[in-house]
Formats: sequence, C-alpha cells, structure tokens
Amino acid sequence: MITIIDYGLGNVLAFVNVYKRLHIPASVARTPDDLRGATKLILPGVGAFDHAMELLHRSGMRKPLDAMVLEQSVPVLGVCVGMQILASSSEEGQSSGLGWVPGDVRKFDVAAMQPRMQLPHMGWNDVKPVVPSPLFAGLEQGARFYFLHSYYFHCASDESRLADSEYGIIFSCAVHRRNMYGVQFHPEKSHHFGTRLLQNFAEL
Repeated sequence: MITIIDYGLGNVLAFVNVYKRLHIPASVARTPDDLRGATKLILPGVGAFDHAMELLHRSGMRKPLDAMVLEQSVPVLGVCVGMQILASSSEEGQSSGLGWVPGDVRKFDVAAMQPRMQLPHMGWNDVKPVVPSPLFAGLEQGARFYFLHSYYFHCASDESRLADSEYGIIFSCAVHRRNMYGVQFHPEKSHHFGTRLLQNFAEL
C-alpha cells in the first residue's frame, strides 16, 4: 500500500487522485496508526522548512517514520519541502531536518547569477537524470516537471545526486540514498511526466 503522509502540508489529494487514475491502491496517514501496512511512503510538503519539521513532530509520526525508513527500509519519496527535510539542515531556518540523505538546503544566490534570476523558481523546467534509476524509467530524455521553490538540496556527496536541473546554476533536483528518494519538483502537478514518475515509484 502506498501511503501519503498528511502532516498538514502538501497536495495530498492530488497524489491520491493520480494513483486512483492509475488504479494503484493508496491511503493517507494522519496518525502513527495510519502508517500500519504501508509498503511505500510519500512525504509531500510546501512552505517553510522549520514549519514542516514542527508539524511532522506534532503529528506523532516522526519516530515511526524513522523506524520504517531507516530500520525496515520502506521506500520513501520526499516531494518539494518533503525532499528538503530529508537533509540535515536548511539556510531557511534553525530546525534540524530528518538527516536521512546527507546534505543541506541552500538558498539560490540570485545576486551572483548572470543574468540575474528571480525567486521563487517557478514553472516548468527540464530534468536530467545523472545516473540510471528505476524512478526515472522512461523519463531519461525530454522530461519536464513543474517547480516552485527558492531553496535547493545541496548533496554532501555526488553519490546522492539522482537528477539535475538548471536555474542560474545546475542544482540537484532529485536525490537518492538506498530506499530514500527526493524530488524538488511537483510530480503531482506535472501531467504525464509526473504520472509516470509516481507510477515508477509504485513499481520500485
């Protein structure tokens, strides 16, 4: 069962609707008990890093998620801020992240870009896998996804880089460590490209 974690942030129903169209069973978890039986997890998120971590702690699901992801190796896909909180920290706030994928979150330095870009980075952009991955099966060429963000995931090691995009700089828009995946873009808003990625995740 694919379980979408509803801790108060993210387009939860959009993910449910994608999987309904794909005829893939999906449920929503709002409490630790709701996580029982999950074989894959989606961690969505919009807004600020610290607020996301606060709400996740408040939901009571942080410790069960640590156990499922780190000890039981349940696959997880973090999306947007849900990807960013996979890191250890963020320039956006003071809270510690989950620390599941080595790295930190940094703000785009638009003043140093030529030409100077605007924040947030919003709209459709190319996504280029840097290593083969079943998450991007069928999306290796010409895939475009919808972005809305001002911060990006800086991997501590190239081993965690899964795909890149470009906005003034080349940045990691998808990361991977063992059973843990994260994407900065919104697959639930990215039409057939996003639908294919979410189907790929279901089939991991």
